[in-house]
Amino acid sequence: MDENQPLTRPDAPQRGNARLYLAAFSAVLGNLNFGYSLVYPSPVIPQLQRGDDPRLRMDTQEISWFGSIFTLGAAAGGLAAMLLNDRVGRKASIMMAAVPSAVGYLVMAAAQNVWMLLLGRFLTGIAGGMSASSIPVYVSEISHPKVRGTLGSCPQLTAVFGSLALYALGLVLPWRWLAVAGEVPVIVMVFLLCFMPNSPRFLVTHGRREEACRALQWLRGPEYMSELLRIEHSVNKQGRVSWAELGQPFYYKPILISVGMRFLQQMTGVTPILVYLEPIFHQTQITLEPRYDAALVAAVRLVSVVIAASLMDKAGRRALLFTSGFLMFLSMLSMTMYTHTPRSHHGNTSSSPLLQWREGPPQLTTTFDPMTTTFDPITLIPLISTMVVIFGYAMGWGPITWLLMSEVLPLGARGIASGVCVGVSWITAFVLTQLFMPVVEAYGLFVPFLFFCVVCVVNIIFTGVCVPETKGRSLEEIENYFRTGRSFTITDSFSAT
Repeated sequence: MDENQPLTRPDAPQRGNARLYLAAFSAVLGNLNFGYSLVYPSPVIPQLQRGDDPRLRMDTQEISWFGSIFTLGAAAGGLAAMLLNDRVGRKASIMMAAVPSAVGYLVMAAAQNVWMLLLGRFLTGIAGGMSASSIPVYVSEISHPKVRGTLGSCPQLTAVFGSLALYALGLVLPWRWLAVAGEVPVIVMVFLLCFMPNSPRFLVTHGRREEACRALQWLRGPEYMSELLRIEHSVNKQGRVSWAELGQPFYYKPILISVGMRFLQQMTGVTPILVYLEPIFHQTQITLEPRYDAALVAAVRLVSVVIAASLMDKAGRRALLFTSGFLMFLSMLSMTMYTHTPRSHHGNTSSSPLLQWREGPPQLTTTFDPMTTTFDPITLIPLISTMVVIFGYAMGWGPITWLLMSEVLPLGARGIASGVCVGVSWITAFVLTQLFMPVVEAYGLFVPFLFFCVVCVVNIIFTGVCVPETKGRSLEEIENYFRTGRSFTITDSFSAT
């Protein structure tokens, strides 16, 4: 490049963010499919238990596997993405996730036995793990600081929209057609991504400077050269990470923060709550029909993520995490007290079984029929508490955990570390989702909600002690922050300007 050539031209036209938004939208369609797949059992379990095909009826243990095996596949997908992200690129990894997703939904749509349902769930879980590991990194790396917080919320936003779509379609479609509908976002995602650029940072890292120039020009317009030089400077400072280098604060601090946040995110219990949402509402004996309650909760979740996206670059990450943790604590405490308190007029929800089967064909039932029981306002407490749980989670610990992972992880270890984060997250989710049903059957809903309540307190403490404020900072500035080697304190955060 000519040394006399200016990095920017005053008369050059500025390009808006339309293409950046299109690229981000194309990628986060994978998260829409992920959100759809995650909660697939919620409306499907009651349909299967009421169905007339004995080969597809499940006992409590099989239902636990149907709900949890997705997270086991997601852990495997996260480990696969750990290798693919740095070898074939973020965009290619996202596109490759479409294969197990499409096959998994096809298997479930044609299922004739329980093992086919479990196989389909496992394959869609692999796709979800690959997407969860790749999409936040891709969106973060193609974004500029002014919109990175908002766009960083988009993976969570579209995942929530996918869950809402599943609950809404579950009101009108049989379970096989729900599986067929899951193929649609995958096809659209692959088609759109064929025309989108790869991550400029990935291209620079692999010595493909000309492609990086074209990608940045497509995303930013002619005013891209200064950003390219910053990326090159950042990449040149980081080579491949050795095991010895992982002992340096620059590497281990952001990795531990990311892993800790993903672990605590799942320990709040949001995954088993979403997966078993309708059975939980059957158990708590709400006056309204559980399937409509589930759709209402999904709608509240969507609204809260939209609010969080609008506040992400204004209020900051830490403020939203504190608010999120406090709201979840209050609502989990309310659920704990409600499920532990005997109510003689409709039974004790702390000890009644989650699933019962009448004589003859097995089906999901409760001792409470909302159509024949007088409305009792107190039965709305579980619905309102669950709405607040989901609202609080979607305001902070849902989207910000994904965003911070893509912001703070050092480039040299980003692909591997993000895969480890996703693996830890989904192994934790698998254990919780697998144990949730047996624990509820043995002890009632009181025990798991008390545990989740305690975890919310831990999350608040972790936010204050460990999480830095990254609002308004470029990825290069965040890297320099960790290079200083300073220890985190309660007041240790960036001063956003």
